[in-house]
Amino acid sequence: MHMRFLALALPCLLFLNLPDPAAAQSLGNAGTIEGTVTDPSGAAVPKAQVTLHNAVTGYSQSTQAGSDGSFRLNNIPPNPYHLEVTAPGFSSFSQNIDFRNAVPVQIKAALALAGGKSEMVVEGGAVEALENDPSAHVDVDRSQLLKMPAVDPAGGLSQAIIYSTGGVAADGNGFFHPLGDHAQASFLIDGQPISDQQSKVFSTQLPTSAIQSMEVTTGTPNVEFGDKTSLVAQITTRSGLGAGKLFGNIDANYGSFGTAGGSVGLGFGTAKFGNFIAIDGVRTGRFLDTPEFTAIHDKGNSQTIFDRFDYQPNGKDAFHLNIFLARNWFQIPNDYDQLAQDQHQRVLTWSIAPAYQHTFSAHTLLTVNPYLRKDQVNYYASRDPLADTPATQSQNRQLLNWGVKADISTIAGRHNVKYGIDLKQTRLLENFGFGVTDPAFNSPCIDDTGTSIGDPNLTDPGQCAAAGFQPNTSDNPNSAAPFRPAILPYDLTRGGSLFNFHAAANINQYAFYAQDSITMGNFLFNIGLRFDRYDGLVTKSEPEPRAGIAYNIKKTGTVLRVAYARTLETPFNENLLLSNATGVGGLAQNVFGSNAVAIQPGFRNQFNVGFQQAVGRFLLIDADYFWKYTHNSYDFSTLLNTTITFPIAWHNSKLDGITGRVSTTNLHGFQAYWTFGHTRARYFPPETGGLIPQGQPLVDGVFRIDHDQAFQSTVTARYQRPHNAEWIALTYRFDSGLVVSGIPDAGAAIALLSPNQQVTIGLACNGVFATVANPITDCVTANGAQGKVTSKLLTLPQGGYGPFPSQENNDHNPDRVKPRNVINLGLGTDNLLHSEGRRRYTAAVDIANLTNVVAAYNFLSTFSGTHFLQPRTVVAHVGLVF
Repeated sequence: MHMRFLALALPCLLFLNLPDPAAAQSLGNAGTIEGTVTDPSGAAVPKAQVTLHNAVTGYSQSTQAGSDGSFRLNNIPPNPYHLEVTAPGFSSFSQNIDFRNAVPVQIKAALALAGGKSEMVVEGGAVEALENDPSAHVDVDRSQLLKMPAVDPAGGLSQAIIYSTGGVAADGNGFFHPLGDHAQASFLIDGQPISDQQSKVFSTQLPTSAIQSMEVTTGTPNVEFGDKTSLVAQITTRSGLGAGKLFGNIDANYGSFGTAGGSVGLGFGTAKFGNFIAIDGVRTGRFLDTPEFTAIHDKGNSQTIFDRFDYQPNGKDAFHLNIFLARNWFQIPNDYDQLAQDQHQRVLTWSIAPAYQHTFSAHTLLTVNPYLRKDQVNYYASRDPLADTPATQSQNRQLLNWGVKADISTIAGRHNVKYGIDLKQTRLLENFGFGVTDPAFNSPCIDDTGTSIGDPNLTDPGQCAAAGFQPNTSDNPNSAAPFRPAILPYDLTRGGSLFNFHAAANINQYAFYAQDSITMGNFLFNIGLRFDRYDGLVTKSEPEPRAGIAYNIKKTGTVLRVAYARTLETPFNENLLLSNATGVGGLAQNVFGSNAVAIQPGFRNQFNVGFQQAVGRFLLIDADYFWKYTHNSYDFSTLLNTTITFPIAWHNSKLDGITGRVSTTNLHGFQAYWTFGHTRARYFPPETGGLIPQGQPLVDGVFRIDHDQAFQSTVTARYQRPHNAEWIALTYRFDSGLVVSGIPDAGAAIALLSPNQQVTIGLACNGVFATVANPITDCVTANGAQGKVTSKLLTLPQGGYGPFPSQENNDHNPDRVKPRNVINLGLGTDNLLHSEGRRRYTAAVDIANLTNVVAAYNFLSTFSGTHFLQPRTVVAHVGLVF
């Protein structure tokens, strides 16, 4: 297969990478401005001050015109900007510029004499930040990232997306659910596409210290994006190109849970070359989100090195190289039923991503982005396998991804055309071991209360009657978790042996795309077509038309938009080989391999409609409605209480909801934004793939998956005194609660929860709380009717107690995590000593979960496990900026 891949990729590269002996540009998705400053006679104006600014994101870049009046601004993230040119004795020149691609923008700034008219007068503030774009997105700048009071070791990128983007539900360990999907997110880092999982238990994340800005798209994706498109984060990293002087930062931090770390950034460069390097590290006693509010066995550390090198030998060519090295090592957190366990995990990542751009003319640009990236994950069982409960497991898997993304952008009149290729191969290697260590975990027999019998001598339900017990089978109404014969050969307590799995395979993907953005007056039409070929364990091809319309009502400061996208949905690559081999219902329901059904690629139809509205100069409102129908909808199935997950597919899903953001411009040092989202995520069986899920099996029929959250909202407010001095930042996050899938909340099935689990969630029967010594085994009233089960952390709307009928409905009224309100606070200064030079000392304190709210992301979720929010966490920072 890989030879076929090469045969297709190389001719495309040779065709696109045409040589040319002869405006400079920025690599990846960033843009460049080149221009000249002249006086009324046409003579050059040297040393004119040129400033580019976005009023909403806070991004700003400035330079000074040379002796010939020329200037250049590099590495500009895609966004609308306000450009202003000033010089003594002249009126200012200003112009609004909207970057949508990397084609260099040419500016001729003709300055009028002071007292005369400037060449162009534009309205500033929120209006200039309006984007005539059919796809909803938000923009996040480094200035916002630096003052975002969120604490998550090795998970800063996830936190930045969660706290800045509407419609994104937070989950444990850096997971987030964009617009009702599990983790269908893609990242484009300086042009390098990454669609594999970026949570810290799967891979390692680019540190926020290396990020200049990012554009997070939650609307319909453009044709250049495929694979995982529910959320696309286009990231522009920091660069030293054109810096003209050495710059950087040194930071150190220490805080709760023995957290200690630091960051070093260093950049330098000239007009032709530049380099920026960021080195980050952290060690903490609470690395992952834990299954208990108290962190038990949760030490971890992370180290990352990112380096970006730019070289522009002339005005036509630009070369770029990103190198990323990272390592996470951490313990697997224990709950109170697993105190003897000593499982841990290591994640190694390296990535090499060169790039080349060639400017054929002022209107045509070629971009080529080859890349090579590898994740290696090792999961280590305890030294004594029987110390692991209820099972022991180990894993060694690798994911090697290499490919090329190349396109040509050209502007001709009202047409802005981009066409290109996206070719890649993912090489998978999986080694996995598993064995049951608890005889009660998969017992063939139960007593009359439904409690599993932990007798290792009982190996078949047919033995139960003779032993005085009942068979633990699906036709027994007392059985809450029926015996699964497929697991018996791997039950170490019943004479079984470890299940060992080894497999390797390649996943080849080819995509070709073309799009034309047509400007007609105040209208913008995006018309495109993408063709994807997925050639892995199964094969599928899909043509994907995409279209969008945006209309700018300039008189009222309004942009209206509507868009449609057809997308090919591809399975998750992590543990794909084993999950494909288990079949319908996973290993738990099949003798291994006897009913194997491969997870198929799917397709999606997505519709979006929304608007942007500027209110005066200081307020910008953005809202979007989405509706997505997916055939073959993907998720993960968590293996028991570990970090090991397996991809699964449901027959189809229907997702719809609303996302939005309200932002202010800078009001004398004060700036704020509010993001919000509402999602309905309905999934339909049957399910394919997986191994042995945690929690209780779902009933047949449509249900709300644990990505479903009725409402989430984030308010972020920041005030900073003038001259980059003292600042305060506050975030308020409300989550109405994710769905809890398959938790037993009535009858004898409650006994499936261990005493410690019942105490952890504050479970009560008729107002009497469970204790470790006196757990709830069945909840009935004095007259034998069904009692009322409640929880401090979960909303259990079963309502089937006494004379009241059950109110629980897996589709319309499922169990959920209770709503939570969490406040984070940051205090600091960007100039501790109020010095006047370039060297400044900084200090800050971040407090996450200020009021120490006890809350869970989820509990015994089939799809993500049990994870608590971090307790109050305080981290202090000191640093030097130069």
